[in-house]
Amino acid sequence: MAPARRDCSGWEMFLPTGCLLLSVLLFHPALAKVCNDRTKHGQDNSWFARDGENLPIMVLMPMNESALMSGISQGIEPAVQLAIQHIRESRKYSFSLITKIYDTECDNAKGLRAFFDAICYGPKHLMIFGGVCPSVTSIIAESLEGWNLVQLSFAATTPVLADKKKYPNFFRTVPSDNAVNPAVVKFLTFYNWSRVGTLTQDVQRFSEVRNDLTSELEKADIQIADTESFSNDPCVNVKKLKDNDVRIIIGQFDENLASKVFCCAYNLNMFGSKYQWIIPGWYQGNWWEQANSTNCTTKKLLTAMEGYISVDFEPLSARQIKGISGRTPKEYEREYSRELQQKGVESSKFHGFAYDGIWVIAKTLTRVMELLRVKQRQNTFHNFTVDDREVGKMVLDVMNETNFFGVTGQVMFRNGERMGTIKFNQFQEGREVKVGEYNAIADVLDLINNSIRFQGVEPPKDRTFVRLQRRHINVPLYSILSTITILGMLMAGAFLFFNIKNRNHRLIKMSSPYMNNLIILGGMLSYASIFLFGLDGGFVSDKEFETLCTVRTWILIVGYTTAFGAMFAKTWRVHAIFKNVKMKKKIIKDQKLLIIVGGMLLIDLCILICWQIVDPLKRTVEEYSLEADPQGRDIAIRPFLEHCENTHMSIWLGIVYAYKGLLMLFGCFLAWETRNVSIPALNDSKYIGMSVYNVGIMCIIGAAVSFLTRDQPNVQFCIVALVIIFCSTITLCLVFVPKFITMRTNPDAATQNRRLQFTQNQKKEDSKTSTSVTSVNQANTSRLDGLQTDNHRLRMKITELDKELEEVTMQLQDTPEKTPYIKQNHYPDANNILSIRNFTDGKDGEKSILKNHLEQKPQAQWGSMDPSRINRGPLEDINSPEHIQRRLSLQLPILHHAYLPSIGGVDASCTSPNGSPGSSPRHRTHAPLLPGDGLWPVSFLHPPPPWLVAEETYMVLFFYNK
Repeated sequence: MAPARRDCSGWEMFLPTGCLLLSVLLFHPALAKVCNDRTKHGQDNSWFARDGENLPIMVLMPMNESALMSGISQGIEPAVQLAIQHIRESRKYSFSLITKIYDTECDNAKGLRAFFDAICYGPKHLMIFGGVCPSVTSIIAESLEGWNLVQLSFAATTPVLADKKKYPNFFRTVPSDNAVNPAVVKFLTFYNWSRVGTLTQDVQRFSEVRNDLTSELEKADIQIADTESFSNDPCVNVKKLKDNDVRIIIGQFDENLASKVFCCAYNLNMFGSKYQWIIPGWYQGNWWEQANSTNCTTKKLLTAMEGYISVDFEPLSARQIKGISGRTPKEYEREYSRELQQKGVESSKFHGFAYDGIWVIAKTLTRVMELLRVKQRQNTFHNFTVDDREVGKMVLDVMNETNFFGVTGQVMFRNGERMGTIKFNQFQEGREVKVGEYNAIADVLDLINNSIRFQGVEPPKDRTFVRLQRRHINVPLYSILSTITILGMLMAGAFLFFNIKNRNHRLIKMSSPYMNNLIILGGMLSYASIFLFGLDGGFVSDKEFETLCTVRTWILIVGYTTAFGAMFAKTWRVHAIFKNVKMKKKIIKDQKLLIIVGGMLLIDLCILICWQIVDPLKRTVEEYSLEADPQGRDIAIRPFLEHCENTHMSIWLGIVYAYKGLLMLFGCFLAWETRNVSIPALNDSKYIGMSVYNVGIMCIIGAAVSFLTRDQPNVQFCIVALVIIFCSTITLCLVFVPKFITMRTNPDAATQNRRLQFTQNQKKEDSKTSTSVTSVNQANTSRLDGLQTDNHRLRMKITELDKELEEVTMQLQDTPEKTPYIKQNHYPDANNILSIRNFTDGKDGEKSILKNHLEQKPQAQWGSMDPSRINRGPLEDINSPEHIQRRLSLQLPILHHAYLPSIGGVDASCTSPNGSPGSSPRHRTHAPLLPGDGLWPVSFLHPPPPWLVAEETYMVLFFYNK
């Protein structure tokens, strides 16, 4: 035995790892022949059969003050001795437990040596109690199965020891570090936190806890938004958590790095009402002062730490009921405190688990002894023996059945793990306050009422809750613009009533009342579209909004085309009449204008139908960047705005704008062409130009501003509504207000030609021929201005006719033999047929309309025609005396009334060339015929005289001013 020990000592000096491996090999029973032969269970195999037996228990702890975690062991020994005393005092157990402490010094090699010495040189130990340092405990626990021993630890919390395949004979009365994970998940679920992040120190102990926590979170369907690990500087990782919007942070790090973590949290403003930190609860008291190695002051750390939740196992049960020892946890604690004072050592947080651990050993051995005694009685005819393997298996089975209430709560094992109680503390105003606990056996979280103090009015959110907020049109703005729109529609209704009521009035009738009604209808449709533009998803559903997109577009486009199409159609009629160069009679009825407007609308419908079928308007949602809640709540506002859009929106708008632009250009052309029409009831060119100008400018400005303010629905709706209201109102007012004013002031002046002013004498003479005046079509009267453009051309024709007349006169003078055919009694007849009333304007010198009514019956004495000449050829017949007489009967009056006065000849007022000498033109002065005087074709006489139609002759009548 001694040589093996000396060899190991030599290995320790030079190769600790080799000594470790050698020791592991020596611990196997087959290789431990040099030690006490444990396979034969020593020399005494009847320990269970006698009462009052002292049963030795191996206790492994670091006792050297210089060793790591030695402070735990110093506070454990009083609890162990107190438990043994209480067991003895209970008199329920027929044995006494004797503990033998072996110092492991928290060193692997020294711990293995202590364990080897206990096996080789110590008494026969039934169980091992202890195991504080994780590394030493894990090495020893891995070899227990070979020695048929069961170990019960009171302080080893490392999760590694939970692996039952590797450590089947290991139990612990203290919950493992992983035991807090179900409690944490329960706490998260209680506050409906479904999104968390983890910040883990890069150490195996914490990494294992994090891995187990990840598994638990996945089972609970809790999202892990981010997982960060760090070694020394956690600030970068804390910043990543903030960037990922992690609000609930579960930390796994020791107190040395905890100060750095909270210093970074303070600098990044990751504290307060929006964040919740959950960290381990096993830190030493005032750890932030002892482990503060940062540049943050204690005040800053306390500010960042305020409200954190710490999670750790409960050292003593809060339930004040008597347990297996007959004492409450409080009573035990008082006795433990007295023991500490007597021995002058500090308390250990594991003392309650050590105390309950001794009771677990006592109950286990008692149960094993009972089982062995039962077997012994069943084998009375044979010598009953039991080996260590069987005893070890029995101890293992009984340990798994343990269930009693101790000072740390209900003591129960599940796969060797203690199902204990987890407590929750909160850091409040510089100290930790217990706020609840979790019972692992019942899986119940019990929070103390009103004990948790969150920094805000409510628990923090597990994420930045984004509340979608629709950017809608303000109701007051919508109400104001709707009121203005209603006033505009009432105005349009008033214009409609005025137009219908006075539709038979000459002024309104000449301005095409049916077209005026269409203009009003188009304006009212445009007004109605404003109500639809102000509606959004806050008033209608998503499906209804898509329908609304189409309806308001159709109404606005159709209303625009109806209003301006009717205006341009009636202007086209004026243009067609007054620009009739061929002087043909034109009758353009309202039905034709309606067809024109219908054609324009048909083009609109074709565009809109194709738009709706190929690429219909749909509801699209545009989301904007997050905004802080104006009320200060822990939420973020993400504004969104609904639009009516489609895939090729720009193309369809371009088509519509192009068509409307061409329509506007056509209206401008008609307004320019009819600008000189002098009848106010017909000439709307000035008002059309003003309307087109205002509408064009406003539409361009409105479209640009509307595009730039698409993210501001109030501004956009205000601009669009005002543009529609302004354009519709100004168009209706320009069309109807002048007519209304004229109707109130001078209704007749608007229907008269401003170039024709009649004197009182002319009105008196015109009254005598009222029958002939009424026979002239009103539409032909309106064409008089258009005929002025032909004045110059016809004056040139006059000059040619004068020359021809002069030649005819000279021919008549050269052929006196044919003059008898011109009879004197024919002059009065010719003068009666061509009796002319000419009117002069005493003010502006402009021309008046000549209206003649020839009431003569057809006469046969216009030159008697010899029946014998009917069969003559055309050349002979045209030079016959009868034809010459008839031609002269037409030409001489023209010369008499027009030509001779200009050269000082016969007075125009004379009815025959045989007038008295006193009336000779030489005795008075006449104004010569001016180039600006008017001329009119005889075709304006309705109906023309029969002789004029028979001869197919046209007359040119000259009027001049004296």
